[in-house]
Amino acid sequence: MPASATKPLRVAVLADSDTRWKWGALTANRVAPSEPGDPGAAAGRDVRLDGYLLRGRATPTARQLGEVGVRADSLREVTAVEFLRAMREESYDLLVLALVGGGVQAMLHGLKRVWEDRPHRPVVVTGYVGVVYEKLADGLLLRHGADLVLANSRQDADRFRAVYEGVGADASSVTEVALPFLGGAAYEGEHEPFTVVFAAQPSVPDSRRDRAYLLDRLVRHARRHPEREVLLKLRSKPGEHTTHIEELPYQKLVQRLDPPANFRLVYGNMGEVLDRTDLLVTVSSTAALESLHRRIPTAVLTDLGIREALGNHHFVGSGCLASWDQLDDGHRPVPDAEWVARQGVAAEGSYGTAFVAARERIAKLLGRPGGLPPLTPYYTPVTAPGYLPGILARHHLGPDGAPLPGAPATDKEPGPVRQIVRRAARGAYRHGVQRVAPVIRRMGEL
Repeated sequence: MPASATKPLRVAVLADSDTRWKWGALTANRVAPSEPGDPGAAAGRDVRLDGYLLRGRATPTARQLGEVGVRADSLREVTAVEFLRAMREESYDLLVLALVGGGVQAMLHGLKRVWEDRPHRPVVVTGYVGVVYEKLADGLLLRHGADLVLANSRQDADRFRAVYEGVGADASSVTEVALPFLGGAAYEGEHEPFTVVFAAQPSVPDSRRDRAYLLDRLVRHARRHPEREVLLKLRSKPGEHTTHIEELPYQKLVQRLDPPANFRLVYGNMGEVLDRTDLLVTVSSTAALESLHRRIPTAVLTDLGIREALGNHHFVGSGCLASWDQLDDGHRPVPDAEWVARQGVAAEGSYGTAFVAARERIAKLLGRPGGLPPLTPYYTPVTAPGYLPGILARHHLGPDGAPLPGAPATDKEPGPVRQIVRRAARGAYRHGVQRVAPVIRRMGEL
């Protein structure tokens, strides 16, 4: 058997939250080719997946990682500088950057520097966890420079290319795929009991009044339909954070209510919850796309308006927009087939081929004679001298991508005492961000 077929494909994923870890790890498995020059899936070849969790306010807890259910051969928490050092010392075939835009940009500049003397470097892939409904230009240009910028739908691919071409940047990296976590059995009819699931979001809506309103309507729906099971699907427990900060958890808001017995709070994997769902309700969660993929009746709420700030404007034309009054009266939205197809929600069976183009591109890059050229982000000290340095400095990097003086872990591994101090400081930091800062912000609004 050829050596290329027996040597494991080495893949690294850097993520900054539980949601992005799920997206990054699943994407890596979807796009990993079986061997250089072969666009087939990696099923015929061993893949070693090493996970790196970027230290910060949203670093996932062990519970959150367990709920995501994605396994890695190794998993460790790192700072940006520690990660760059690992990338200098380790040899990978594929790297997935599952980060917020600023994190991607900082890593691209840092990686460009640590790989400047390497004849071969990994293929670098990045993208978005779900629906892109805000900061399109900002987020895209911060991701420019990766070998592949993944678009989760045909609509996103067109928009991404238009932004890059509009600023004179190379748009060849844009590659159409689909959300990597779609799947599960198709909906075949009502369960017993009929189950309504509200997919909550950490930061949408963000005001106490609006969140209390949605919770109140959900509880009222449960009282109006005692024969139904009404579930509030939550992303995190109080004190935990995901991709977005949740300052007003529904768990606390529900304490002032007296919900009926058929109303429950649930956690766990969204796919498992969807297995028993008859109606998925949300403001703008990506869970709506998971639900539509499985042909589950799906409602995107209009009660708080159809607004960019809520993200539900993305669903204009979907056929899924509805209010609680309509749902209380028995309305079940019927999705528009053309809209669904444009979103990469392949309910008709084409999902299995959604990642072929990405695998082909990666296989071609892995087999490129002489290795890959240096990473070339659009933002440089010349094109964005007033913006880029601040982005890099947040990750303790200078304008050239080198660690700033005093940056953590620039020289060696910390000793035992330093590790204890670092853990204590990290705990204090998280407490400040997750508990104290929200209180101060709310006091400022009084």
